[in-house]
Amino acid sequence: MISAENLHKSFKTKTGTIKAVDGVDFTARDGQITGLLGPNGAGKTTTLRMLYTLMKPDTGKVLVDGIDTATDPAAVRQALGVLPDARGVYKRLTARENIAYFGELHGLSKATIAERTQALSAALDMDGILDRQTDGFSQGQRTKTAIARALVHDPRNVILDEPTNGLDVMTTRAMRGFLKHLRDEGRCVIFSSHIMQEVAALCDRIVIIAKGQVVAAGSADELRETFGESNLEDAFVKAIGSDEGLHA
Repeated sequence: MISAENLHKSFKTKTGTIKAVDGVDFTARDGQITGLLGPNGAGKTTTLRMLYTLMKPDTGKVLVDGIDTATDPAAVRQALGVLPDARGVYKRLTARENIAYFGELHGLSKATIAERTQALSAALDMDGILDRQTDGFSQGQRTKTAIARALVHDPRNVILDEPTNGLDVMTTRAMRGFLKHLRDEGRCVIFSSHIMQEVAALCDRIVIIAKGQVVAAGSADELRETFGESNLEDAFVKAIGSDEGLHA
């Protein structure tokens, strides 16, 4: 389980201070896919980076399975699998070598790495690319490799920042099935996306962020009912109070 408690984060610029996150509160539970939804500049990526210890909140705290990211970030990283917004792979290595390298960083034995690689390859349909050098991979192949290496240590909590961005239709369908598989294993999954249909179809709970704050939360059905709309996109636009969400 991942909990964000009253998170605040500001950045200084030449023209002043920008408040990127301004009191974000939500809980992502085990056995659920929690979707983070918001227009560009809403604070989603900054929030995610605080969740996976890349950034420290100015105030507030993040708990992962009860562990405070500020007091024991190493233990939190061990409990997390993360697909960040920037997900380059080591181009001179094969997909298998990329995965093994991350397994070694987590202190896994060679036998465990091999076992986890085989399981992840089957789940992500990677058998045909495992022993290919990643230089020249398609975006979908790079994303699969990045997800596999993020999950090689079998974390109970998974954070995925737009995992289907730029993927073709068939790869996107496979990725959605994989996310449901993670949920059905009882893992806590946080999933960020701009695609309304994807969020509505995948997420058990949706957290809408606008201007650095949580402006609504609930299931897709609950959000549609709350805002009196028949589809999630219209409910989203009402929640953020602007038409900008249509172009996010």
